Amino acid sequence: MTRDVAQAWLDRYVGAWQDDDPTAIGELFAEDATYRFHAYDPEPISGRAAIVAALLVAEDKDAPGTWTAQYAPYVVEGDRAVAVGESHYFRPDGSPRTVYYNLWTLRFDGEGRCTEFVEYHNELPARLGGQG
Repeated sequence: MTRDVAQAWLDRYVGAWQDDDPTAIGELFAEDATYRFHAYDPEPISGRAAIVAALLVAEDKDAPGTWTAQYAPYVVEGDRAVAVGESHYFRPDGSPRTVYYNLWTLRFDGEGRCTEFVEYHNELPARLGGQG
């Protein structure tokens, strides 16, 4: 894994998220990949098909045009990467709603597909302009 390959994967991930494209999402993950929406989840979502399904039907799914996101690799070593970035969410009128500052830990197979994805996120506090 290189920094450029990790960045390309992150860009494809955001694109698949924006497009809500099950094929594009599936191509990002190995068949036996695991995914945790929260680091404290007792069990990960396991398997490509389950990950695609979870990302497409998430209870708090983000409607197209209601958010922007940008991520970059912070550390890349061996088959692992740590990415940092921000997700900005907007109200229907386009005004800012909240911001999440995110850190993701990722592991990749030899073909550049993610085998392990864990999200860590912090919401901008209300006193600083977030929902709180």
